[in-house]
Amino acid sequence: MARKAYPSDVTDDEWAFVAPYLTLMREDAPQRDYPLREVFNGLRYIVRTGMQWRFMANDLPPWHTVYQQTQRWVKAGVFEDMVHDLRMLLREIAGRNPQPSAAIFDGRTLQSSPESGERAGYDGHKRRKGSKVHLAVDTLGQLLAVTVTPANEQERAQVAALAAKVQEATGDAVEVAFVDQGYTGDEAAAAAEQHGIRLEVVKLPTAKRGFVLLPRRWVVERSFAWMARFRRLARDYERLAETLAGLHFVAFAILMAARFVAFMARSS
Repeated sequence: MARKAYPSDVTDDEWAFVAPYLTLMREDAPQRDYPLREVFNGLRYIVRTGMQWRFMANDLPPWHTVYQQTQRWVKAGVFEDMVHDLRMLLREIAGRNPQPSAAIFDGRTLQSSPESGERAGYDGHKRRKGSKVHLAVDTLGQLLAVTVTPANEQERAQVAALAAKVQEATGDAVEVAFVDQGYTGDEAAAAAEQHGIRLEVVKLPTAKRGFVLLPRRWVVERSFAWMARFRRLARDYERLAETLAGLHFVAFAILMAARFVAFMARSS
């Protein structure tokens, strides 16, 4: 690499792990004009800094090359595969079963932008127009599934879609999902039960005073905080909901690959 490295660049050890997932064609294919690693570095640069695609740094591949390859990766599900494999590895490292038996569901509203405004909805509770990202994580905070809806969609209405994706990712291993009071109701419970998951609502204490750390529920809040390191996910800047969902898998893949490589380095 002739250019000066950016803090967002993939390390040699991380690249050794992720390259097989990202190689959708031979490295020497005639239609490949730029090294695949540099294209991935361009994606990492965008997701970390929050830059617009057209503001890609001049010493990285052209924005349209990175964008088009990102769309290929997202449609091929390579980051989902990467996250699911890394999750199993990191759980085994932590002394857990490779597949979780419990999950945590929650949603957060992202402010819309001119690009995403057509599919935005108004969240009356947050008083914000945008998109709602519905996340499912394991008890270590690692991503299981994500769906994106207009912000006016209720969390309880997305239980069926989220539960189906969770069971697909884990091989029907999840038995219980911890949720907040936005998921109460017989319909939400029945939707989860159809996929073999029992919803357990974690309620606020009756006499709440100040900040209260809720059992189990704090894990997903920490996962949302991890996403704050990726400025592209601070708002909904994407024209397609599928791209926004895919970039969440990109962000988790970056975080989890770094953790796995760090562990391997310490243990070698």
